Amino acid sequence: MYSIEERAVNTIRFLAVDAIETAKSGHPGLPMGGAPMAYTLWARFMRHCPRYPEWANRDRFILSAGHGSMLLYALLHLFGYDLSLADLQQFRQWGSKTPGHPEYGHTVGVETTTGPLGQGFANAVGMAMAERRLAAEFNKPGFDLVDHFTYVYVGDGCLMEGVTAEAASLAGHLKLGRLICLYDDNEITIDGSTEVAFTEDVAQRFTAYGWHVQKVADGNDLTAIAEAIEQAQNELTRPSLIMVRTTIGYGSPNKQGQAAVHGAPLGSDEVRVTKENLGWPLEPAFFVPEEVREHFAELAAQQEAAYNAWSDLFARYRQAYPEDAKRWDEWHRSEVPAALAEEEELWQFDKPMATREASGQVMQVIAKYLPNLIGGSADLNASTKTYLKAFADFQADNYSGNNIFFGVREHAMGAIANGLALYGGLRPYCSTFFVFVDYMKPALRLAALMGLPVIYVLTHDSIGVGEDGPTHQPIEQLANLRSIPNLYVLRPADGRETAAAWLAAVQRTDGPTALVLSRQNLPQLSGTGLAAQKGAYILSPEKGAAPAAILLASGSEVQLALEAQQVLWEKEIDVRVVSMMSWELFKAQAPAYREKVLPRQVKKRLAVEAGHSLGWQQFVGDAGEIISIDHFGASAPGALLMEKYGFTVENIVNKVISLLQQPTG
Repeated sequence: MYSIEERAVNTIRFLAVDAIETAKSGHPGLPMGGAPMAYTLWARFMRHCPRYPEWANRDRFILSAGHGSMLLYALLHLFGYDLSLADLQQFRQWGSKTPGHPEYGHTVGVETTTGPLGQGFANAVGMAMAERRLAAEFNKPGFDLVDHFTYVYVGDGCLMEGVTAEAASLAGHLKLGRLICLYDDNEITIDGSTEVAFTEDVAQRFTAYGWHVQKVADGNDLTAIAEAIEQAQNELTRPSLIMVRTTIGYGSPNKQGQAAVHGAPLGSDEVRVTKENLGWPLEPAFFVPEEVREHFAELAAQQEAAYNAWSDLFARYRQAYPEDAKRWDEWHRSEVPAALAEEEELWQFDKPMATREASGQVMQVIAKYLPNLIGGSADLNASTKTYLKAFADFQADNYSGNNIFFGVREHAMGAIANGLALYGGLRPYCSTFFVFVDYMKPALRLAALMGLPVIYVLTHDSIGVGEDGPTHQPIEQLANLRSIPNLYVLRPADGRETAAAWLAAVQRTDGPTALVLSRQNLPQLSGTGLAAQKGAYILSPEKGAAPAAILLASGSEVQLALEAQQVLWEKEIDVRVVSMMSWELFKAQAPAYREKVLPRQVKKRLAVEAGHSLGWQQFVGDAGEIISIDHFGASAPGALLMEKYGFTVENIVNKVISLLQQPTG
């Protein structure tokens, strides 16, 4: 005879099995093996409220092993979230609420998009950091507004990924005691047993990171799992790893414990014998016993009581600490004070300056208006100029700081920034040399996919890096980032354009922004400023009624275009200079504005940018040309490299003259 909890666990298992069988696609092994662990957490420990899924002090649950999505969907459905049985029956189908991997903003109760293994683990570290930051900011004696846990469910694959190692190391350093990781330790990967590639001592590794580690020998032992979670909750000075020995595909007589059950439906015959094996009705599919529904309804009611108690606490907090409550509201809104754009200090630039330096100057001003701006660099503050001087450091002995030292961990940095953004209440940024954005691209791509307003400060943006050589000189990175949907890439030309870029970044709420900045000094140009927020604008118009040609440039090359314009004017060739800080912002403008900046009748166009040419053709057209660098650089002074590779006034002038001599097709 099965207990109500055992029947609840089997309900989770077979909702997953039936959904995957109906879809003829999916991953049944994880939900079947991990259902007892997930049920124990959600039913006995998780603080969440189906009616109020965005409750600020809810526990966060991240399914880092996102291929096991039906485990999460089954839990959300049974607890009464807005996910119906019909939604489960549409698993992996067009337009459904139950995609193959969990998607943030698409399915209620999904805290982050997962699937690329390890990303969810690092997101969880970011969320745990955010919890500590907001607790330090707003909690008062007798008013613990923020005191929840962050739980993350991982598999062997997550722990093999390098991003997990980076994030786990930082989490241990920061002593994130409210971070609890449940490890589905089933010893199986897609290629077979973990013996073929993953034989390290995981417990010793995490102990060395500074984690509290426990082992549960039987993944079906709800009592042992509960005891381990309770011990982890009581260990508040170290993050916790609970290694639970599970059996992938548990209950399947012919497939459990085998790699074959990882990523393919059981098949109708195996579904039948599995249900017989676990005492489950063969029909109907998607069966939920009434007593199980009542059980989950009771659990959900308890959660609502906890939510109501917190709401009462916050109401009393608002009365006792009205100014702090007001700041709480401000931090949790995405609004930027209108006065920021009018702040004179934001636009005060009068001498040559690298745009990385200008960015550092602008950040100090923005932080005065947005005190929840938080972030740091991958061990590069001195170079990327991203340290917030008026704020403390975020460390284990002081969670009230806004400066995060990510260490040389670019991938984890990007994923942790995503976690900070997902959590709410904070405005995260992170920074590294532009060429090393490759190390964090998977996290950056997910930020774009989720629409997270993370800001990336990417300095040393071209061959202008100079003597460090081709390993440190970005070539293809601009084209790479511009290819990512929903990512805005901004490459300002001087200090005022940098201020405009930062303003655009903090005002954006529906996706990430990359600020691409120079190492070398650039002059402050006449006419730059807020207009740069349109992405492209006429920085220096032609003298006559219509230009013979248009020069388009971004970043450090804008000054070359302006100098070339002067030379061409001396040659009685009338040209227009367009500063093109951001393709994405420009393409978002009204057609009439785009036509005004780049009129169709002007076919002779020359784009100048010290990066790969890919993509510029859409702006210069068939009759235009591009001065770019489609090969790797070299180790030499930056100014010399610019000259050697054609980024000179003379070359621009000659190209324009040549263009004008060519017939227009």
